[in-house]
Amino acid sequence: MDEFLKQLRDSHSDFQQDPLSDDAKKFNPLDLFKKWYKEAFDKECVEPNAMTLSTVNQKGMPSSRVIYLKELNDDGFVFFTNYNSEKGQDISENPQVSLIFFWEKLSRVVRIQGIAEKTTAEVSDEYFNSRPRESQLGAWASEQSEIIPNRESLEDAVRKAEEKFQNQVVPRPPHWGGYVIQPLYIEFWQGQPSRLHDRICFQRENINDIEWKVNRKNP
Repeated sequence: MDEFLKQLRDSHSDFQQDPLSDDAKKFNPLDLFKKWYKEAFDKECVEPNAMTLSTVNQKGMPSSRVIYLKELNDDGFVFFTNYNSEKGQDISENPQVSLIFFWEKLSRVVRIQGIAEKTTAEVSDEYFNSRPRESQLGAWASEQSEIIPNRESLEDAVRKAEEKFQNQVVPRPPHWGGYVIQPLYIEFWQGQPSRLHDRICFQRENINDIEWKVNRKNP
């Protein structure tokens, strides 16, 4: 057998974490997420707020990328980006998206499906104003997802932004801001021995529903 293929097939872990009990069903899923996130943070999981966002464009082609959760409010999961980026264009055409969090040290995954919409300008302004100045300038310099000839062209755009806003507060670009993903489905996955993993799933019909249906699924 090819050595690379052998490595792929033989690479696995037998998870040794405590099982996910039915007590989890008693939680509001956003509260349970906060609990799991704190445990991931306390265990010093690498970048616990990193999440994979998947979108689908008008041709039905999915795209995934790792981004960062920056807020969690009563509506859902908030991140910030360039609205003209590939992800922003996808969301404008199809607001149905998914998220995945993976916390290796805890053998845990949280999978989310929901509807993305722009946050208010006030939410976007507040977060933008909290960013380091270099990141603020980068938001003006980068035409995210657009093709550039070389690295130097990007660095030149940053220099121009520095000159434009020299000795003044950098305002939020009109093309930059937040999205909130309002969840319709949240799955909590806990790795278990022999691949008999635990999956407890919360689902609602629409984003205005208060009640969640809770089920345990086969691994």
